[in-house]
Amino acid sequence: MNKAVFLDRDGVLNNEIGEYVWELEKFVVSEGVPESLARLKAAGYYLIVVTNQAGIAKGLYTTAHVQACHQKLQDAAGGLIDAFYFAPGHPQVSESLSRKPGSLMLEKALARFKLDAARCWMVGDRLRDMQAGQRVGVRGILVGPEQQEGYQPHVADLRAATDLILAE
Repeated sequence: MNKAVFLDRDGVLNNEIGEYVWELEKFVVSEGVPESLARLKAAGYYLIVVTNQAGIAKGLYTTAHVQACHQKLQDAAGGLIDAFYFAPGHPQVSESLSRKPGSLMLEKALARFKLDAARCWMVGDRLRDMQAGQRVGVRGILVGPEQQEGYQPHVADLRAATDLILAE
């Protein structure tokens, strides 16, 4: 069985700007992300992005905008990301099992890549990311400046999360 790191997008891989990020000029890959992804890949992890993109359901942007941002991220990461999953729904518009804290995006990747959930990690900046991982038996690491309900482990950014994962 294989192992993976599931990665939330906004606030983990790219800079959180406090609003929907879909314009390429506002989509900025966070410092240290390419190096962190390279370290994880070298350690044998699949790299899988799982992101809620409710702006699609709200009509703010399209799937093509999301895919363009993902291509920019993939280019910055040297092509190391194995898969991108995104949930376009929003509870005000449409219900979805994919939207985190739902776990369908993770379940699809677990099956596709023949992953052992016990060997996987979820790195996100919101409790809903941690909840999605917990639903399928994946350990979580919360990143970002704000402590949320005492969740542990909680670290500053993907670089620090990578250090934790590789110390296992």
